[in-house]
Amino acid sequence: MAKKKKTTNDTNEISSAAAALEFGISFDELEKLMQTRGHEGVLTLNETYGGLSGLGQKLKTNLITGLSEDESDISLRLAAFGRNEIPPKPPKTFFRLMVDALQDITLVILIICAIISFGLSFYHPSDETFQAELKPKEANVEWIEGAAIIVAVVVVVLVTAFNDWTKERQFRGLQSKIESDQKFNVVRNNIVKQIPIKDIVVGDICQVKYGDLLPADGVVVQSNDLKIDESSLTGESDLIKKHESKDPFLLSGKNIILYSYIKTIISIDT
Repeated sequence: MAKKKKTTNDTNEISSAAAALEFGISFDELEKLMQTRGHEGVLTLNETYGGLSGLGQKLKTNLITGLSEDESDISLRLAAFGRNEIPPKPPKTFFRLMVDALQDITLVILIICAIISFGLSFYHPSDETFQAELKPKEANVEWIEGAAIIVAVVVVVLVTAFNDWTKERQFRGLQSKIESDQKFNVVRNNIVKQIPIKDIVVGDICQVKYGDLLPADGVVVQSNDLKIDESSLTGESDLIKKHESKDPFLLSGKNIILYSYIKTIISIDT
């Protein structure tokens, strides 16, 4: 699993280290907790953190009314635990796209042919050189064929790289729009509201419905007949039953298959 990189809020002047001291649990401790499963996880949660209520207290979260809308509290959580997103990979440079375009086998063959053509155009055996000295001087134009091939290859590479660069920019713009349009139900100030997934912070209480993809790792606070598809993690096709007192840990990206009602306290995306 890809570990979510912690990022700080640019507008927040509080350092992540100082912000983390405001809570009773650190980013690394949360990450370690979310790696436990089943009875072991419940035991760790109860003995180390005092159960769900103790975890809520350490995260300064009300398990019923959720977080407040206080911007300073949200900023503090962002500084301490990071934003709920994985930073995108840096885009390929135009030069890198040109190198990738040159990997085409047809272009490689053309380049080899051009090199051979150049070499032959300037190579003359000794007997041909002697005969050429007896003839009137003529311009050597044999190299033009090789040059034409090189020019053609350069044009193809530039056009291909430019097309790939344009497509990548369009894809990133579309991806950014899709991510900004994705919203999820959270409880704040005892009111259920929809917010963008990237604005969910550690300590948020989320309400999940059938078919949802979990937006982040979390711990079940309240549920009834909750089953999760974790086949991508365990390799088993059987649905995994989750309950706050047995196996409360949920992983981001997993599907909600069956449920009656579920509230989760969001942890981190590991």
